[in-house]
Amino acid sequence: MSEENWERAAIEKIALSSLQEHKRARRWGIFFKSLAFIYLFALLFMAGDWFGAGNYSGPHTAIIDIKGEIGDGEAVNAEDTVASLQSAFENKNTKGIILRINSPGGSPVQAGIINDEITRLRKLHPKVPIYAVVEDICASGGYYIAVAADKIYVDKASIVGSIGVLMDGFGFTGTMEKFGVERRLLTAGTNKAMLDPFSPVNPKHKAYAQQMLNDIHQQFIDTVRQGRGERLKETPEIFSGLFWTGEKSIELGLADGLGSTDSVARDVIKEENLVDFTTHEGFADRVAKHFGASAVHALFGSTFKLH
Repeated sequence: MSEENWERAAIEKIALSSLQEHKRARRWGIFFKSLAFIYLFALLFMAGDWFGAGNYSGPHTAIIDIKGEIGDGEAVNAEDTVASLQSAFENKNTKGIILRINSPGGSPVQAGIINDEITRLRKLHPKVPIYAVVEDICASGGYYIAVAADKIYVDKASIVGSIGVLMDGFGFTGTMEKFGVERRLLTAGTNKAMLDPFSPVNPKHKAYAQQMLNDIHQQFIDTVRQGRGERLKETPEIFSGLFWTGEKSIELGLADGLGSTDSVARDVIKEENLVDFTTHEGFADRVAKHFGASAVHALFGSTFKLH
């Protein structure tokens, strides 16, 4: 072989080897990109709950979580919980529903909307029982929701009750005087600066706010009485805001018996297959709701809470 032919053959071999290596690299690149695409696609499916409870066709006990503070933009809110309830009740294979509660309370409005929807759906679907199962705590707004269920089950060490309403805030007038800060506030409307934390307490405004608290408290009391009926053993302290252990709450008629999610599904509903119907909002929705709630709080300050 001539030197010229040898060089040409070497160059062709090198070029061919480089081309084959490039093809291998391209195939591996396509492979890894495909894996990444499949992974992201699976995440989107799970995030969108496309494999969720709405597509479950077998007999089951539906689970709806009431976990965390209750409020617009919070982990538990009326919009998501109502959607979960409707899906669970309307699924023809739902044999019973369990509200799995672990909440210290929150907004009386959000809790009230959820309570009303449970009451409405129970009338539309009388053959589908709904039970509340308390984990660590079911207080105030959490209990407001629980009393709409057919029965309430607790652990003996659960915390139950706190049937009351609060409105919290701060006062800075003493601090301002200490540092020589003067409050300059202009309003249009004699009550516009009601409960302003930088102004002295106005007895008239305080009395007005207290009456609002009393009205909301009475709504709470009426809801508990309606939900619990003759099971409730009223005492002077039952609506005072006190709370009790799960064991004591059964004695007072605030709850019906001891039980867990599994035991209620197995022994009461008699359907051990559990399907989670809890609506889990997306990250973008959560950010938007928190932003909106923060804006409202910034504008109006104190809010009423069932805590």
